[in-house]
Amino acid sequence: MSTAPKKNAPPKNAPAKEAGSAPLFDRVTLIGIGLIGSSLSHAMRRAGLAGHIAGHARSERTRAKALELGLVQSIHDDPASAVRDADLVIICSPVGSYAEIGAAIRDHLKPGAILSDVGSVKQAVIRDLGPNLPDGVHLVPGHPIAGTEHSGPESGFATLFDGRWCILTPPPGTDAAAVEKMIRFWQACGSQVEVMEAGHHDKTLAITSHLPHLIAYTIVGTVADLEEATKSEVIKFSASGFRDFTRIAASDPVMWRDVFLNNRDAVLEMLGRFAEDLTALQRAIRWGEGDKLEALFTRTRAIRRGIIDAKQA
Repeated sequence: MSTAPKKNAPPKNAPAKEAGSAPLFDRVTLIGIGLIGSSLSHAMRRAGLAGHIAGHARSERTRAKALELGLVQSIHDDPASAVRDADLVIICSPVGSYAEIGAAIRDHLKPGAILSDVGSVKQAVIRDLGPNLPDGVHLVPGHPIAGTEHSGPESGFATLFDGRWCILTPPPGTDAAAVEKMIRFWQACGSQVEVMEAGHHDKTLAITSHLPHLIAYTIVGTVADLEEATKSEVIKFSASGFRDFTRIAASDPVMWRDVFLNNRDAVLEMLGRFAEDLTALQRAIRWGEGDKLEALFTRTRAIRRGIIDAKQA
C-alpha cells in the first residue's frame, strides 16, 4: 500500500539553510496562487527563502483563501501594487495572460529585480515579457516540470518540486548572477535545475508533455461522443490505461489552451510525427504484422523503464 509523501519533509537534494542566515530574497511576489504558486509558497517557507511573500490573484475568493492558508503575508487585487519592492516576481498564471501582466507591472518593478515564471512554453514568455522590461530588471524564465491535475490555492504542497527538474531559459545576455540566484532558488525548493535555450525547451516539451495532454483530451473527448449506453460502460469498466488518460485530461483547460496556442509550431510538428507513426501502427494491425508490433512495444517498454529509473514517473 502506498502512502502520500510527507508534505513538510525537507527535500533530499536541497542545500541546507544555515541557522540565522538571511533569506535568499527579502520580498517575493507570486502573480497567481494556484497549484504551482501555492506549492512555491510552501516550498519557500520550508526553506526560508523569502523574508516576505506577497501575492496577487484576480479572484477575491482566491485572495481570501491564500491569506487564510498563510500562503502570503500580503495580498493585492492588482499586480502593480503586488510587485512593488519585490526582489523576485514569479508569474504563476496561464501563459496567455503574460502580455497583459507584463504591461501592468513593468513600470513598478524594482531596479535589480528578477522576473521569472513557471509556464511550460518559453519562447512566448520571452516574446511577451522581454521587450518592455525596464533596464536593470532581469528576465529568467523557468519551468518546473511538476504538477498534478488539481488547481487552486488549496492544492499546493511543499514537496511538489522535490526531485523534479526545473528548466531555466534565460535569453542571451541575461545577467549571470541573476541566473545563478534562480538556480539556487529552485535547488532550495527541491528541484534539479537545467539551463536550456528557449526554442529547444519548447520542442522537447512538445513531445514529453504537450502532445500527451493533447492525446488525452482527444481520447476522453471521443468517449464523450459515444452513445450514452456505451459511454456509461466505458466509465464503469475503465482500466488503468484509461484512468491514467483521464487524470491528465482533468488539467486546467485555460492553461492548456494557452500552451497549445503559444507553442503551436512545435506541437504541430510533433503531432505530424505522431500521426505518421499511428498510421504505421494501424497498417501493422490491419495486416497482422505481429513482429512489428512486438518490436515497437519492446522498444517503448525500455524507454518507460528509463523514465522510472530517472525517478520522473
